[in-house]
Amino acid sequence: MPKPNLIWIFGDQHRGQALGFRGDPNLSTPNLDRLAEDGRWFKQSLVNCPLCCPARGTLLTSLYPNNAVPGHEDALDPQIPTVAHAFRENGYCTAWFGKWHLDGFKERDGRAAFHHIPADRRGGFETWIGYENNNTAFDGWVHGHDGDKTIDREPLPGYETDALTDRLIDYLKRQAQPAGDSGETAPFFAALSVQPPHDPYVAPERWMQGKSAGRMVFRSNVPEVNWVREQAARELAGYYAAIENLDWNVGRIVEALDRHGLFANTHIVFFSDHGDMHGSHGLFRKTNPYEEAIRVPLIIGGISRLYGMRRGPSNMLVSNVDLAPTSLGLCGLPVPKGMRGRDLSGERFGPETAPPDSAYLQLVKTTYHGHCTDRPWRGLVTEDGWKYVCLEGQPWLMFNLANDPYEQVNLALNSAYRHPRQKLQDRLQRWIEETGDQFVLPKI
Repeated sequence: MPKPNLIWIFGDQHRGQALGFRGDPNLSTPNLDRLAEDGRWFKQSLVNCPLCCPARGTLLTSLYPNNAVPGHEDALDPQIPTVAHAFRENGYCTAWFGKWHLDGFKERDGRAAFHHIPADRRGGFETWIGYENNNTAFDGWVHGHDGDKTIDREPLPGYETDALTDRLIDYLKRQAQPAGDSGETAPFFAALSVQPPHDPYVAPERWMQGKSAGRMVFRSNVPEVNWVREQAARELAGYYAAIENLDWNVGRIVEALDRHGLFANTHIVFFSDHGDMHGSHGLFRKTNPYEEAIRVPLIIGGISRLYGMRRGPSNMLVSNVDLAPTSLGLCGLPVPKGMRGRDLSGERFGPETAPPDSAYLQLVKTTYHGHCTDRPWRGLVTEDGWKYVCLEGQPWLMFNLANDPYEQVNLALNSAYRHPRQKLQDRLQRWIEETGDQFVLPKI
């Protein structure tokens, strides 16, 4: 039996609550709903750092931010092996399409979309067609290489998500062709990384129709403060339109896989680099440990030839440090010893994986973006639903998510909860030591 293929599909700032099958009333995501229904989706999927560059560094290396990419506009060391290296060492073709944001370019030095990333800083991908960063979804540019062919700076026609999906679909058509004299197709690992639904929250007119600010339904933790709700409503309209467009493109990818005879042998992993606050707790964007920023979608679908697979929701706690090992595990490949995450592929088709007791959260460096959190912090979420977060030398947040999913009651300084707080503090200290972190927790 041929080796399975695997595709990553992810947008930027797509929070885990913003899906049709998760009950969000503001949008419809039929293709993702179907992928989840036929596959496995994770209720407790989160990111270790809710900030683009650190999250992407962790995604590719399975290292925590303090050991890979600690802050905004920090570079990924090209000496650190990535998941692409691991796939290539096992005979896979590898391809990346879209946003990178791992070369350390400072936006004050010019437009990041025009920054040229050297070939040796593209993560070891055999094909790499992308860009550093770009906050203008209708004016995209890519460069890179396609095998031995160099690609100079080229404009993306139309809307970024559509154009990059076109590139991936063209790649799938080529990968469906037999390689060499064997008559067999070569297995592949491909990643589609698009900027939307990241701000400025725009989508093609077809998707914007019907998405007016006045129709937006807020999460219950968005305060009734005029300016907060006005900004949130205005931005949410375009945000949900961009997600519906991404959903449509997921459908295009599934259709292309089916058309070229690849769907039955291809895993599809859909996720995001981090979430987006959109006014919850009076905050916007990212960099904080609230649920809207750290929770992301995670769906593992496709590969219909396998029988006896687990389907539907999983309660397994999973974070983006686990995605590279899990992707390798789904393809039956060994996980390099240097990766810190867990192979959770057993949640898809066995053998059963023991659940982790907690997931480690970090903001190593601050960005000082407006309406975000401007202090470094460390925290954890436990398998049984506790969240605990500290500023350096100071307890900050503590929630029992099982009975307070919208994080309305902060227990961090409530002495009635000193015993569970001490237990959480001790586990957080172990995480700091296990990862070689230097953060100083408070004395409590």
